[in-house]
Amino acid sequence: MAVPKRKKSRSRTRHRKAQWLRTNPPTVGTCPRCKADVRPHTVCASCGYYGGRQAVEVDA
Repeated sequence: MAVPKRKKSRSRTRHRKAQWLRTNPPTVGTCPRCKADVRPHTVCASCGYYGGRQAVEVDA
């Protein structure tokens, strides 16, 4: 098993962890049927359609 030869300094570790906060906001598209906000490649939560056909029954 590989073992690091030297301990990583605290500043080096914190410099790496500082990048965690810089995430992009989630990508959002619009449903072509009901115009609701939908994540890409996901069934629409409001109408249940995906790819031009009804994939899920939605309770009213």
